[in-house]
Amino acid sequence: MSPAAVVGLSLVLFVLGVIAFFVKRDLLTQFMAVEIMLNAANLAFLGLARGSARIDAQVIVFFVMTVAAAEAAVGLAIILHLYRRRKSIRTDELDKLRG
Repeated sequence: MSPAAVVGLSLVLFVLGVIAFFVKRDLLTQFMAVEIMLNAANLAFLGLARGSARIDAQVIVFFVMTVAAAEAAVGLAIILHLYRRRKSIRTDELDKLRG
């Protein structure tokens, strides 16, 4: 697969993630959309660095994936806590900042 095709695929994935983030009103779906956008950026980064013999891009993508995994754990814990307290994870119902 050519680097242009990989970057094109990552652009499509990123746009789908942005659309899903703004269209859906569910926290879990928005969270998954952000993860899709992160993976699309990783794919573009690897696609652009594919022709190089250096492994810098792979190392950076590995660290970004590590941070994304930590973000997923913390984000899912927050969403689970909100669901247990409010019985909903819809963003339009979670607009009040009360204890």
